[in-house]
Amino acid sequence: MEVPSAAVVLAGGRGSRLGGVDKPGLRIGSRSLLDIALDAVRDCPTVVVGPARHLPAGVIPAREHPVGGGPAAALATGIAALPALPPGAVVAVLAADLPAIGTATIGRLTAALAAGEAGGTEGAVLVDADGRRQYLIGVWRLDRLQAAIARRSDWHEQPLRRLLEPLHTAEIAALELETADVDTPQDWRQWQP
Repeated sequence: MEVPSAAVVLAGGRGSRLGGVDKPGLRIGSRSLLDIALDAVRDCPTVVVGPARHLPAGVIPAREHPVGGGPAAALATGIAALPALPPGAVVAVLAADLPAIGTATIGRLTAALAAGEAGGTEGAVLVDADGRRQYLIGVWRLDRLQAAIARRSDWHEQPLRRLLEPLHTAEIAALELETADVDTPQDWRQWQP
């Protein structure tokens, strides 16, 4: 199975539709949503961007400044916090509220990026049943992400779409539930055993 060189997991946000609850800390069975995201990228160096929390050994914490700048600012912070990586590195980018994400999803995306690189593909993302790109479930060439981030001096409160949409992206149809996220109490209840 194809494995990315590194990963950035976005674990911030206000959780406003959940009454201010820390979404990455919500549990489904014995695992938190953050545990599920970290398990999906367990075989590579990983940065978690968000508030201070207990992280497994080796996972790098990061926090965007100013706090609350949104996913584009968080992604820029996470990319800057990555350890030195080899040329041609591929970085997985995940939200920490995806209950059905796993290594197989990341492997499919990484393989799709590798297959399309000769044609100039710079990233690969899942596409949901409505045809929407899920930018927080993707893999990207690090050099292209860095170039996209460098287009602005500050990504605070900018849409993630503005950062990633200009990149040549392969769209991979999501399997059932792969793009499901937890945004509301009802979403969370649906995943309870």
